[in-house]
Amino acid sequence: MSSREEWKPALDAQIKHWSALSCDELISQPADIQTHDVDFDSKKYQVEVQLLENTQEYAQVCVAVDDGSFWGACHPLSTCFISEKQAEKE
Repeated sequence: MSSREEWKPALDAQIKHWSALSCDELISQPADIQTHDVDFDSKKYQVEVQLLENTQEYAQVCVAVDDGSFWGACHPLSTCFISEKQAEKE
């Protein structure tokens, strides 16, 4: 199994965490890239979260995971998701 394949469960867990937040909660995060370390299955991972787009209808967020090594950070495993904003009631 390659390193990137080993990172997939950690990425899936981070996507589950971040996509569970409301659109308002995602938008309230700092606009810059957020980087933090997490422990997952007894291994350390570096996680980057970035708000890519904030429109009237949705927010698009990118989440990337790597093992913290130089080469891992150069090409992290990543995915994006869209969080739709709740329509305002008239």
